[in-house]
Amino acid sequence: MINLTRRTLMAAATAVAVMGFAGAAAAQGKVQLRFSAVFSDQDIRAEMMKKFAEAIGPDFDYQGYYGGTLFKQGTELVALQRGNLEMGNIAPQDISNQIPAWSVLTSAYLFRDAAHLQKFFASDAGAEMKKMVEDQLKVKILGPTYFGSRQVGLNLDKTITTPEDMAGIKLRMPGGDAWQFLGKALGANPVPMAYAEVYTGLQTGAIDGQDNPFPNVQNMKFYEVMKQIVLTSHLVGYDLLTISLDAWNKLSPDQQAKVQKAADDAIAWSTAQHQKREDDLAAFFKEKGLKIYKPDVDAFRKHAQKMYLESDLAKDWPAGMVDRINAL
Repeated sequence: MINLTRRTLMAAATAVAVMGFAGAAAAQGKVQLRFSAVFSDQDIRAEMMKKFAEAIGPDFDYQGYYGGTLFKQGTELVALQRGNLEMGNIAPQDISNQIPAWSVLTSAYLFRDAAHLQKFFASDAGAEMKKMVEDQLKVKILGPTYFGSRQVGLNLDKTITTPEDMAGIKLRMPGGDAWQFLGKALGANPVPMAYAEVYTGLQTGAIDGQDNPFPNVQNMKFYEVMKQIVLTSHLVGYDLLTISLDAWNKLSPDQQAKVQKAADDAIAWSTAQHQKREDDLAAFFKEKGLKIYKPDVDAFRKHAQKMYLESDLAKDWPAGMVDRINAL
């Protein structure tokens, strides 16, 4: 029989306590990164964030919240600014609500494709726009998260050829002036509605349609309550992977480099997956009975660009920015 002396028991208890304190200290030493997004946990970008979390490693306590479960759509930016959130997937339209100059990056038919989008954010012009966000909003942009070209999906039988054909159509758009203006630029009657309510809105006829890239339509099963997809390709859809400047500045240079590289690699993977998914889903939607066709895109482009250039939004655009983007 083992004889446990009082001294032995005290030594064992002390050792356990020390190990407990060490474990707690290790947990406390991790960098907390709470991430909020409106996309579902089935979205390609949710997998993108899992890859990001794996790449930054065990020094970080990454916590991902998807489907708007932590913060509702449009509120993530304020949460970042108030210190209630470290990372978010932010729509550029949300930034333009606070920085009107950013509305140029939300305008229709600006970026040609995903490669053009990435090239812009890596350019001097892109750096200027990102610095504007850091200086004014105290948020750092890690990169643009492409999620496909936005197309118009309708639960109507009406054939759409030009913007005039969109007159009177109740097209769901997210809240905010930039989004609502985009709906008008397409010739529609924009209706603000939360992303999670779109399926029911289409089903009940509260809205006639929505605009989203193919992967979003598939993820949210909007195709079940739509009759057609009009290939307007009016906007290269992207959000911004962001981190609060306060959280970023607390990181060491090595940690900052690790976070940025993890973001770059995850975004590149996500972009490639979205491009492949877009090709596959066109055939999938046709099999589900949806009519898919291309309208007079030139007519839509001319109508939209004319509306933007004649609007109050354009007066806030940085001089020459559109030309610099077109030249890339």
